Amino acid sequence: MRLVDDTAETFGVAASCEALGVARATYYRRKRPAPPSKPRPSPPRALRREERARVLEVLHEPAHVDLAPAQVYAKLLDERGEYLCSERTMYRVLAAAGEVRERRDQLVHPTYAKPELLATAPNQVWSWDITKLLGPAKWTYFYLYVVLDVFSRYVVGWMVAERESAAHARRLLAETYEKRHITPGTLTLHQDRGAPMRAKTFAQLLADLGVTKSHSRPHVSDDNPYSEAQFKTLKYRPDFPGRFDSLAHALGYHRTFFPWYNDEHRHDALGLLTPADVYFGRVHTVLAARQRVLDTAFAAHPERFVRKPPTVTRPPAEVWINQPPREARLPAIVPAQPATGAESPAGPKRSGGGAQRLDATPSAGSRTAPRLSDAPTVEPLQ
Repeated sequence: MRLVDDTAETFGVAASCEALGVARATYYRRKRPAPPSKPRPSPPRALRREERARVLEVLHEPAHVDLAPAQVYAKLLDERGEYLCSERTMYRVLAAAGEVRERRDQLVHPTYAKPELLATAPNQVWSWDITKLLGPAKWTYFYLYVVLDVFSRYVVGWMVAERESAAHARRLLAETYEKRHITPGTLTLHQDRGAPMRAKTFAQLLADLGVTKSHSRPHVSDDNPYSEAQFKTLKYRPDFPGRFDSLAHALGYHRTFFPWYNDEHRHDALGLLTPADVYFGRVHTVLAARQRVLDTAFAAHPERFVRKPPTVTRPPAEVWINQPPREARLPAIVPAQPATGAESPAGPKRSGGGAQRLDATPSAGSRTAPRLSDAPTVEPLQ
């Protein structure tokens, strides 16, 4: 409504409402002041003011001050033969006096703002999370760290470790950030509120890199949907092991999975394009080739397409985390467009797996952390 007010003087109410997708009736209804509420009449059977004062006086007596209204009600009937009002009316009188509250001290949770993030190109919003992988014995786990580009669903970095650690998270993000050539001030990193995500040293790293951080709300399961969906794709694969025998077994499996996910998995939400197609800017090339195939099929058998000629499905131009209602949405401030990927917009036929991989096992005698690449070799992490 505020945007309509701001633009109505220049373009008119009708044009402003049409441009913003707001019905004029809704605009005028919300502009019209609400009529003043009428005072509620007191029913004839309600207690008079002096009777309410008498009820409150009896409840304040030393013999009654620690009793529930139901106890006072019964005690008055038995000991005094007196009826003042019902139990419910006693509660109403106490509530009007501000004397009804929870006796126990309850923890009041602060109100957390819902994260609302918009991505219109790769490398604008990343999402990351950690999931447990069952180890060889009961109560043993490995931990998979995955950094995901929200716009393309492309896994830009991952690692497997034997524990959750803010140090591992710092290393993974710093080297992935460098590998992807991110310009400071153009990236937002979304995450939940796990211990590595809330670590002070991790927050300092994000500040040093010029990355804006975003957190999910506590106890809200769907504020980090893209990472959770990627983990589900991983764990519902037919060949996903129930348990991993060793860290090397976990690394070996994910060296195969992530190239498949980035280069071969055709994502439903991307118009059945692969994450690599969207991340490396190959959307127009792939869709043009698909459209030529569909046009050929239509020319050969137009009778099989009853409604209209077939067209390709395009991926969305905007990807949101918690998209606000249309009438409450402000014009998006789109940061400077970063590069689509490490390669040229035309991109390679395959991205080589693309994901920035880290091995959390330290190598014997290693003193410095080697630079990581997309090569299928294992680089140690100190």
